[in-house]
Amino acid sequence: MAATSSSRSFPLERYYMPMFLVGILLLLAPGIVKTYLLMPFPGSQELDSIEMAYLLNGWSTPLQIIGLLLVIGPIVKGFITGTILRRISIVMFSVFCFVVFYFTTIAASAANIFREPSSLRMAAPADNRVPLETVVIGIEHNGVAKAYPLNYLAYHHRVSDSIGALKLWATYCSMCRTGAVYQPVVDQQPLTFRLVGANHYNAVFEDEATGSWWYQATGEAATGPMKGKRLPIVPSEQMTLKLWLEQHPNSLIAQPDGAEYSREGYQQTEGYDRFQPKKEGWQPNSWVVGIAVGNASKAYLWQGVVAARVVNDLVGAQPVAIVAAPDSVSFTAWQRTLNGQQLTFALDSTRTRLTDTQTNSIWNWNGECVEGTYAGQKLPPVAASQLYWHAWQTFHPGTEKWEK
Repeated sequence: MAATSSSRSFPLERYYMPMFLVGILLLLAPGIVKTYLLMPFPGSQELDSIEMAYLLNGWSTPLQIIGLLLVIGPIVKGFITGTILRRISIVMFSVFCFVVFYFTTIAASAANIFREPSSLRMAAPADNRVPLETVVIGIEHNGVAKAYPLNYLAYHHRVSDSIGALKLWATYCSMCRTGAVYQPVVDQQPLTFRLVGANHYNAVFEDEATGSWWYQATGEAATGPMKGKRLPIVPSEQMTLKLWLEQHPNSLIAQPDGAEYSREGYQQTEGYDRFQPKKEGWQPNSWVVGIAVGNASKAYLWQGVVAARVVNDLVGAQPVAIVAAPDSVSFTAWQRTLNGQQLTFALDSTRTRLTDTQTNSIWNWNGECVEGTYAGQKLPPVAASQLYWHAWQTFHPGTEKWEK
C-alpha cells in the first residue's frame, strides 16, 4: 500500500525526463540557432535565412519561457529527492545551461558586441583629435559638412546624427566593407534602429517602431511589416580627412567615443581604413565601387579605377564620373551632366588637375568648377559605395561590370 501511495503522489514522475529534455531544447535551441544564423559562423552567411531568423527571433522568448517552466519541476524534484552526487550534477548542468543561454541570448548579440556611441561628439578642425590620414565618410548639406571616421563606424556600425532638419543615419558594415548614409525616415515616420546581426555578410538592423529587419547595404526592409520599403539615401563621399578638410575647411568631425567599451572596440578596427584587398579580377573579395541608378547598377573594379584615376561611364541612362584621388584611397562620384551638357573628364598633362574636354574648365576633387566656363558651379553627387564584389553582386544580382 505504501508503494502504491507513493506512486500516486507523483503522477508526473514518469514524464519528468521527457519534460526536462524538451524544456532544455526549447530553452537553448532558439538562442543557439538564431546566433548561428545571424553571426559569421562557417556556412551561416551563405544561407538565405533572414526570414527564418526573423520568425525565430519573434518566437524565442515565448519558447524559452515554456522551456524554463518545463525544466523547473524535474530540477526541483531531482534536487529534493536525489543523492548528493545527483544534486551536484544538477547544479553543474544548470550552470552550463545558464552560460549557454547567456552567451547566445545576451553576450553574443550583435547589439552588445557593436554598441552605438554613448554620445556623439563633433569637433571643429581646430579641436579635432582624428589623424588627418584617417579615411572618413563625408556628408555636405546646405553648406554644412560633417565627417565620420571609417574605423570608428566599422566598430559602431551606425551613428545617428542630423544637419539642420535633415536626419542622418551613417552606417558601415565591417564584413562586406560597405558604407552608406540614409535618412532614417519612411512614410514621414522617423525610425530608430538596433543591430541584430548579419545575413549574406551584411549588417541587419531592426527598427524599434515596427520590428522590421533592414539590410545596411541597400537600406531596404528585408522582412517584417515594412518589407520592401527603402530608406532615402544621402549621397556621401569616402576620402582621407586631409582631403575632406581641403574641400570643406569648416567641416565638423566625429570624435572617438569616450566609453571604455568603445576604446576596446577601436583597437579591433585600428588601421582598418587602410586595408585594401589584393585580389585580382572579379574574385568574391575583390574591391569594387558600386553605383545604382534606379533599376540599373554597375560595379567598377577598384584596382581599375585607381589605375585609370578618372572613369567616364553610363549607369543606365545616367552619365557618371568616378574620380580616384592621387592618394589611391579617396574617391568620389558625380553626375557629369551640367546645364544640359554632358561632360567628359580627364586629368591634365601634369595629372594633378581635373578638366573637362568640352570646355577645358578646371575642377577640384569636390566636383566644383574653379576656373573656366562653369566656374562656381558644382556637379551633383552620385551615391557610390566601396565594398566587396560578392556583397555588391548579392544585393544587385543583375549588375553590369566595368573594368579597365
